[in-house]
Amino acid sequence: MKLKKNVAVSETGFLFNPSTGDSYSINPIGMDIVNMMHEGRSKDEIKRRIMADYVCDESTFEKDFYDFTLMLRNYKLLEENA
Repeated sequence: MKLKKNVAVSETGFLFNPSTGDSYSINPIGMDIVNMMHEGRSKDEIKRRIMADYVCDESTFEKDFYDFTLMLRNYKLLEENA
């Protein structure tokens, strides 16, 4: 699962889609996930890191990760084959 190459990510938690001109604000956990996606990390790698860095159980991670990636997909920020 990868962000589109043209999506700009700021260090302060903003995503910018130059194709649409839309920008989005994400929280620090979302920023960590987006950065790991940019690094090409797998969902399992992302899950391990988030669960280690934050107070989060597996079922909460699965639900929140699904919701977050669904949002990214709906806003057309993910690669189509992701």
